[in-house]
Amino acid sequence: MRVSNSTIYTEFNRNMATNLDRLRKYQDQLNSFAEYSKSSDNPLVFAKIINMNDSIQQNEYFNSTISDSMAWGKTQDSALESATDSLHRIRQLIESSATGTQGQAELQANKKEVISEVEGIVDSLNTNFDGRYIFGGKNTKTPPFEIVKDDKGDIIEVKYNGTKDVKNGDGTVTPKDGNLPRVIAKGVTVDLISDGRLFMKEEGTEADPENLSTFFTDIIQAMNSDDKEKLSGELLSKVDVHTENFVNVRSRIGTVTNRFEAAKDRNENETINLKEVLSEKQDVDVVQKYMEFANQMVAYQASLSMGTKIMQTSILDFV
Repeated sequence: MRVSNSTIYTEFNRNMATNLDRLRKYQDQLNSFAEYSKSSDNPLVFAKIINMNDSIQQNEYFNSTISDSMAWGKTQDSALESATDSLHRIRQLIESSATGTQGQAELQANKKEVISEVEGIVDSLNTNFDGRYIFGGKNTKTPPFEIVKDDKGDIIEVKYNGTKDVKNGDGTVTPKDGNLPRVIAKGVTVDLISDGRLFMKEEGTEADPENLSTFFTDIIQAMNSDDKEKLSGELLSKVDVHTENFVNVRSRIGTVTNRFEAAKDRNENETINLKEVLSEKQDVDVVQKYMEFANQMVAYQASLSMGTKIMQTSILDFV
């Protein structure tokens, strides 16, 4: 069978293109350190790589949300610790004012300190974290608690300006959740406890945004009128109720924070596992790949060398 020069040239060019394409492939893999750079390299594996990269990015987003939520909870815990200390001090001042040895001057001094401690509690509950108020419910841009005083400087009200229930035209009330939902994994949502109304009610009673406010104003009025019976009885009992409520809220926040910590551990472990599997599917063995590249370079150079020998015909051969 006769083999024409055209056939030889065509076959040579095809083989050269094949060797050059293989050489380019190894070179790309060494440059990128990735086994596959496009879907055509291996459609099935490439699809799995894309899915794993998406999962890793989602986990990193979830991890950022979890870290932010944990910092939020720690800020709340610190604020409530300070507020609880102030309530303990208010209790001491109520006890001191309820004794029969306190004169008017001592009562007024105690009242001023009570006002100062109430201001400290409000400041704690108005703590701002990363531009958001931690106890304002979903209204995170406005200070949730506000003290109203009369001309004498006595506290007459503590207002709550955070999330409130909606009052309908027919007199009914539609409850409105004041907690902030956080997505920490696929299909998993945890609420940040941020509803400041939790502090505005006494334990065992229906939600009433004026109860804590009334408690503070009652202390001031009792000290102004030297009502030792009310101080030693009702108010001393109420301060324990409100203190216990603050402690209970702090405990609930601690429970949520513990859940975030557990979720963070799971998230980080899952991310590590995903990256290990991704590395197995995507990353190249540099030493092995370089050996393959070197072998392919030898093959390519051999093709060039053979080509110069079989394609030496020039116009001089026909003279």
